Amino acid sequence: MVVAGATGLELVSHGVLPGTQVLDEIDGACSLPAPKLSFESVGPSESGSFFSAARHRRVGYTIAYPPAHRPGDALPLIVMLHGYGRNHSTALVGMTPAQAMALRGNGAALTPMAMVTVDGGNGYWNPHRDDDPMAMIVDGLIPFCQRKGLGVAPEKIGLMGISMGGYGALAIAERFPGLVSAVAAISPAVWTSYAQARAANTGAFASGTAFGSGDVIAHASSLRGIAVRVASGVDDPFHPGVEQLVSALPSSRTEVFSAGCHTDSFFLEQEPLSIAFLARHLT
Repeated sequence: MVVAGATGLELVSHGVLPGTQVLDEIDGACSLPAPKLSFESVGPSESGSFFSAARHRRVGYTIAYPPAHRPGDALPLIVMLHGYGRNHSTALVGMTPAQAMALRGNGAALTPMAMVTVDGGNGYWNPHRDDDPMAMIVDGLIPFCQRKGLGVAPEKIGLMGISMGGYGALAIAERFPGLVSAVAAISPAVWTSYAQARAANTGAFASGTAFGSGDVIAHASSLRGIAVRVASGVDDPFHPGVEQLVSALPSSRTEVFSAGCHTDSFFLEQEPLSIAFLARHLT
């Protein structure tokens, strides 16, 4: 329970959340039972780094393949975006990318897909003057993976993210609607105004204009034709913004509003369900 609450408490202390959930953390209201996870024998993974011109630095990455597959196989691709304070090696909660691709649900294995994680910094996956993680994803990481046979048509690409990464997945899909076929956002960090965002985290957006360009509520109609799953705990401080987002999304979306806060226990509960959602729409 202590671990499950650590992320939310740390983000509150750094001013990243638009409110507090400290009392809920202390009395245990945010804790959820750990899901029972089942895995196939995991497939191979490769980790390394490449120089990103968009980020002006080398970035680390991990590519995980499904069981009984190997590098060079043509597969659909999930691009998994990490949350605030995390990186490519900690993008998922409670499992590695290779385990995520080996998950079993309802007694059945996932349809084979690959997953990539990458270092995106803490700039909310949107453009800044000297650091553009969005361009790194679109112009760097995805072509890098496609050269390895992943996400190359007719194989599909999906975006997934937690918290800041959930916002980033939505923002990238809205800005580049022809790029991906499906999006799964877990507890997306959605602010409803630039003033709210700036009061909570001055580094999230470079300016009010940047916020307007990356306002996932205002641009939600751009996701028409894309399968979208949004999961949010009803006690998450970001939940009011998520409710506005879901109201603005095309009717084909899937929303999951259930007990939980902005904590690892909720993220872990929703990861297998989000991955299964992407599997249905990418394969």
